[in-house]
Amino acid sequence: MISFERIPVNLRVPGVYAEFSTANAIRGLVGIPYKILVLGQKFSAGTATAATPYRVASEAEAATLFGQGSMLHAMFIALKAVNTFTESWAIALADAGGAVAATGSITFTGTATAAGTVNVWIAGTRIQVAAAASATAAAVATAVISAINADTNLPVTAASGGAGVVNLTARNLGEVGNDIDVRVNYYDDEVTPTGLASAVVDMASGTGNPSLATAIAAMGDEWYNVIALPYTDSANLALLETELSDRWGPERPLEGHALAAKRGTQGTLGTFGDARNSPHVTVMGLPSMPSPTYRVAASLAGIVAEHGQRDPARPFTTLEMPGILGPKPLNRFTHAERNLLLYDGISTFTVDTGGVSRIERLITTYQRNAAGLPDESYLAVNSLLTLGYLRYSFRARFAQKFPRHKLASDGTNFGPGQAVITPKIAKAEAIALFMQWEAAGLVEGLAQFKDELVAERNATDPNRLDMLLPPDLVNQLIVVGAQIGFVL
Repeated sequence: MISFERIPVNLRVPGVYAEFSTANAIRGLVGIPYKILVLGQKFSAGTATAATPYRVASEAEAATLFGQGSMLHAMFIALKAVNTFTESWAIALADAGGAVAATGSITFTGTATAAGTVNVWIAGTRIQVAAAASATAAAVATAVISAINADTNLPVTAASGGAGVVNLTARNLGEVGNDIDVRVNYYDDEVTPTGLASAVVDMASGTGNPSLATAIAAMGDEWYNVIALPYTDSANLALLETELSDRWGPERPLEGHALAAKRGTQGTLGTFGDARNSPHVTVMGLPSMPSPTYRVAASLAGIVAEHGQRDPARPFTTLEMPGILGPKPLNRFTHAERNLLLYDGISTFTVDTGGVSRIERLITTYQRNAAGLPDESYLAVNSLLTLGYLRYSFRARFAQKFPRHKLASDGTNFGPGQAVITPKIAKAEAIALFMQWEAAGLVEGLAQFKDELVAERNATDPNRLDMLLPPDLVNQLIVVGAQIGFVL
């Protein structure tokens, strides 16, 4: 007797009745509909309500929602530079109550003896001011102040601090302002006009990050696969790590991975990384460089979302972070320093000969198991993305093929067309799914999977089917070792 879904069993009215079933409609693997979530601060002028999710289609829309030049606006500029197709959302936060804005300054001295151009870089954006021959430091400072305030994409405002002095104040309050890089000249061919000199006081003294608690509450049970995180303070990291751990649990399978960046020396970054231990957070280590951490976080989120959705097992090594201005050669981490960082849970990047910033290796901050022993189970971001995909596609396959099935033991003699599943049928479906995973380059070892696969009825709950799936994940080609045994 066939198990119908909609045709009544008590029909007496003549007719030919037919219904549709989607149980076998989808034969291949399903794809995860990725969504990016960007967290960050807004300006009061932005039209968005704080702690409310907004879908953002463009950088221009972000400017309207969160305020032009705000942290969130800058993050969307970086995100859309690398990924315009993945659905992106934002939850804005207002500046924290009692927060203090970071401040810095540029002091010009001397008088130009030849005409030239003054190149001021703020958060990776160049402001150029023409300096005529005989231009005084005070005149140059006044022109720089005017140019900075005219560019509403910049994260600072400028004011005079006296003759030749440009005082800078972060527009968003809090620690975010401390990460705004200020410098005069970046490229080798940028030269300050002869006779002029400059001195920069780095942005500092910004205090008070907004709490992510309201943003996490606003996330609800919406699924965000990749999260751009601009904060690396302990309180906010703990909040998000707890939320993501819960989202990776079996009761609430809403897998997500957060990407952040932190500036510091190899030593300070190593100390920071050693204090974290989450499989669900990646932190990129940055030396002194023009682009701020929050832009790097957004760029990484866009890259991971695009390439992780396409193939979660393929490494991100060499992928470009467009628009991210990396450190000058003298400020770059050495090979030895980057290797140390990778043992401290800190991800690394390089800058090629053309000045392009490229991912070297993305890892999580997970380093130790519950016993406090070294553990590489969740080291690679790709392992987490692959596991998330395997679970999603397994759930989708069984929900699609066995949505309202009865459960019986192996050997039960039920008729064809009956909506019945047995452990043997479940194992066969799992093996078929594994073979599709294998064809997609996500797993390996079919024989081992078959040998160790378990499907059985629960001993205490007759309505429950228990399964043990032992997939062997494919790995990433990270290191090649070779010995060249030459002959003369």
